[in-house]
Amino acid sequence: MTHFDALETRSADQRAADLTLDLPALIALAQRTPAMARTLAGVEAASITSAEALAALPLIRKADLSGAQKAYPPLGGFLPPGGAYEHIFQSPGPIYEIGRTTADWWRMGRFLHACGIGRGDIVQNCFGYHLTPAGMIFESGARAVGAAVLPAGTGQTDLQVRAAVDVGSTAYAGTPDYLKVILDRADELGERLSITRAAVGGGALFPSLRREYADRGISVLQCYATADLGNIAYESPAMEGMILDEGVIVEIVRPGTGDPVPVGEVGEVVVTTLNRDYPLVRFATGDLSALMPGVSPCGRSNLRIRGWMGRADQTTKIKGMFVRPEQVAELVARHEEVARARVIALREGEMDTMLVQVESRASNPALYEGSVLEVLKLRGRVEIVTPGTLPNDGKVIEDRRSYG
Repeated sequence: MTHFDALETRSADQRAADLTLDLPALIALAQRTPAMARTLAGVEAASITSAEALAALPLIRKADLSGAQKAYPPLGGFLPPGGAYEHIFQSPGPIYEIGRTTADWWRMGRFLHACGIGRGDIVQNCFGYHLTPAGMIFESGARAVGAAVLPAGTGQTDLQVRAAVDVGSTAYAGTPDYLKVILDRADELGERLSITRAAVGGGALFPSLRREYADRGISVLQCYATADLGNIAYESPAMEGMILDEGVIVEIVRPGTGDPVPVGEVGEVVVTTLNRDYPLVRFATGDLSALMPGVSPCGRSNLRIRGWMGRADQTTKIKGMFVRPEQVAELVARHEEVARARVIALREGEMDTMLVQVESRASNPALYEGSVLEVLKLRGRVEIVTPGTLPNDGKVIEDRRSYG
């Protein structure tokens, strides 16, 4: 299969060279938005020419969007002066996002092309069109690859089956699970569908479900996208991780900080979008993933991530007090010899207890007891572990209490 465009196969040197032009222009534009003018005050846009330089800038979180939109409705000042848009969508929170009808605005065409969807296909789009942008995101991608769309939306499974049969839908877009609902109902009704490809998102595609679809003759690939950012990463037929989209810069940072972690280590996904209509800089998604070494064997040369691996917001209440990832990061920062730390909430009898595991070459746990009390505001047992032995799962707070 030919690639979607030449951007997908750029060399690392060419991608870095392009970034030296794209990033300063994006930062300068973001500085003109009322919200990020404050966040990026004093930053010399011309000096932000690499991912390393970008990592020195502050993060934006969902809570920042929500708070700004309450203070300055409806969009919180995150659009450049005179910014244009055709749609406003609502996500849970509520948080409002813009949408545009310009070509492939959410950059979903790249993913649908990787799925083998294109001209001559009819995509049964079972993402919602009501308030949330998912339906429009995938419809925009279908237009980008020349496919027709049946805007099916969610629910009404009998009608979904009838429409798929009548119009001859050849591809599906929607959540991973709902395709099985349609297929099973078609079997019950004695109908045979023509769907052979599926582009899914919005939930986990479990290996057993992918195998079931393959047994039915349906090739299924998944993407990782959000309402704020559009497409972030997507699978190719190689199915070795998820390839980063060409319109975003992705960092993996230690939860509770903005500090990038090494390749392979699990951390929070932070995205900078090159979208000049909605220039979000270092937007912390709250999702966990990890960068993968090397490149995909399919020929697409961008970095890859391992896919969605959970949530980074691990705030936990222990003994009636909230413990947050930012506090664990502060605890680590206080001691140069500490590589990582992990707070574990336990239950002993009818009482909460706290264990703090610290990766250190030191041998005396008492060295850290004062910092634990001062930073976490709780007393807990400190256990020193060998550097590199804490699990690589992105967790800095683990709740082992049983709620059964």
